[in-house]
Amino acid sequence: MVKTVSKPRRSFPRPAASAHAAAGDHRIEGHRPRGSLSLAVLVLAVAFGAPACHHEEAKEQPPQKLPVTSPLRRSIDLERDYVAQIRAQQHIELRSQERGYLQEIFVDEGQKITAGQRMFRLMPVLYDAEVQQAQAEAAKARIEYANTKILADKNVVSAQELALSKAALAKAEATLSLAATHKGLTEIRAPFSGIMGRYQARLGSLIDEGDLLTTLSDNGRVWAYFNVSEREYLALKARNPELRDIDAKLRMADGTIFGQKGGIETIEADFDNETGTIAFRAGFPNPDALLRHGETGQVVVTTTLEDALLIPQKATFEVLDKKYVFVVDDANVVHSRAIEVAAEIPQLYAVAKGLDEKDHVLVDGLRKVRDGVAIEPDFQPPAELFGKLQVVAE
Repeated sequence: MVKTVSKPRRSFPRPAASAHAAAGDHRIEGHRPRGSLSLAVLVLAVAFGAPACHHEEAKEQPPQKLPVTSPLRRSIDLERDYVAQIRAQQHIELRSQERGYLQEIFVDEGQKITAGQRMFRLMPVLYDAEVQQAQAEAAKARIEYANTKILADKNVVSAQELALSKAALAKAEATLSLAATHKGLTEIRAPFSGIMGRYQARLGSLIDEGDLLTTLSDNGRVWAYFNVSEREYLALKARNPELRDIDAKLRMADGTIFGQKGGIETIEADFDNETGTIAFRAGFPNPDALLRHGETGQVVVTTTLEDALLIPQKATFEVLDKKYVFVVDDANVVHSRAIEVAAEIPQLYAVAKGLDEKDHVLVDGLRKVRDGVAIEPDFQPPAELFGKLQVVAE
């Protein structure tokens, strides 16, 4: 086996550059060879010439063909949903006007009650005794008055005695009437037809004067109360100053529309300063008693916006919370224009300011253009375009 022995390297001082070498280096830095200069020029030409070529090619591209349309003027129905509380037209608490034990209950919870029907009865024993006592006192007073009148007719007693006897009789009869009234109040009858609520007292309970027995609701017609903001209130007043003949529908909790149509009936007098809203009341007939007192739902208010100027929502874009559209001029150049929206409908905007029926508006490809770019417009009739949006406008 042959071993290879490494010899240590010697370190020699580097010789100083000769004058010729220095001159040579100066020649290289100061005077580049023609080949290197040509290569540099070529690189610069490629670097700066390529974008110019692309720019020239971009200028030579034909305008994009994009769909445009014009605003459509139509009257439309606007729908707005409001959360509502449903109340029966009449809803009262039935309370006892006398004190006693609850002796009888003649009705059941949830039962339909007719006006005048007997519902509860308190134990009338004490009141029966009071009536009997008053009847006796009244009978006594009648006898005394009759005797006094006979004596007065014979001038045995004065007219003043006869007047006192007559007054005593009237007092006795009033006492009898009062006792009979107290006895009558031991029976609680329905003041109107409706649906009975829950029992608040059970058979045999000791009832004090004013104690709650149950509730009674007349659901033949219901009221739906909902709150409207100041802005919406002013908009409704602008369209209908008297707020009359404003139709309303009721969307129930399961999302279905109640079968009976209604309308706004009245408005509360004052705004609520804490919420900035005012209460509206809509009325709905309820012949089948489907709606009950205390339900919730949504009142759908329908108003008509006459001669509205409509554009598709997809034709707009936003900048700093303002809406804009691209309008195509006679030279087929697009320009951005700010608009004001009067109302929002599914897939459509009703424009208040910024457009008229003669304008041509870019519908699609808003991201492909910028202000001042020429396009090839593909005009689509607004009625045909809006029909594709599946929006009902009247």
